[in-house]
Amino acid sequence: MDSLWSLAGKTALVTGSGRGIGLTLALGLGQAGARVVVNDLLPESVAAAVDELRRAGINASGEVFDVTDPAAVAAGIDKIEKEAAPIDILFNNAGIHRRAPLADMSVSDWKMVIDTNLTSAFLVGQRAARSMIERGQGKIINICSLNSLLPRPSIGNYSAAKGGLTLLTRAMAVEWSKYNIQANGIAPGYILTEMTRQLHQDAERSAWIISRTPANRWGRPEDLIGGAVFLSSPASDFITGQVIFIDGGISVSL
Repeated sequence: MDSLWSLAGKTALVTGSGRGIGLTLALGLGQAGARVVVNDLLPESVAAAVDELRRAGINASGEVFDVTDPAAVAAGIDKIEKEAAPIDILFNNAGIHRRAPLADMSVSDWKMVIDTNLTSAFLVGQRAARSMIERGQGKIINICSLNSLLPRPSIGNYSAAKGGLTLLTRAMAVEWSKYNIQANGIAPGYILTEMTRQLHQDAERSAWIISRTPANRWGRPEDLIGGAVFLSSPASDFITGQVIFIDGGISVSL
């Protein structure tokens, strides 16, 4: 039974894993036995994350590249697969926020969020999938969002990107399942990270979020590890095209 959940012998690439949710996911995958490749745009973030993972006893390495740049993605993944190992598990986690009301949002802020949160998953997923197709196996997990289902004011670009990522996940499943590649998504709810810390520190808004969440608390990055390991493991080999909401129940509550 344990073999259903083991990631031993697998190599996982987690984009945007220099900190926050990505780093926590990398830690969880490593604890389940995977070799982890950290990716981020800043070399210092990658180095610090790799050091933290290694101190936790995880086989970790890092690769710096811009997930929105097709040439950089191609070079980065080729290097990983040449110098480390073929990518068995891909987590498209890279994401940013650029908040503004839609009526006032700049085109640059729209494009930056779409490119980072959606187009990057296409670029990295496409490149990684080519090798997975050749080998006849692979797992792709896209980090979607509660806001792909329930938008909030000032994050129209983010909701559009994450909504697109949900459908991209399903498109990947439709096209690549015949190659024994499972593509699924995780949609976190309100998770306390550096990106959400300002919202968490706003007492009124934080209280509103907790009141809307049946679990009656904010989520922690560690709450995502179980779902991440499950979707990366043999236990999910007949599950594809699905998005699991890990949100304390907020998506199903009035």
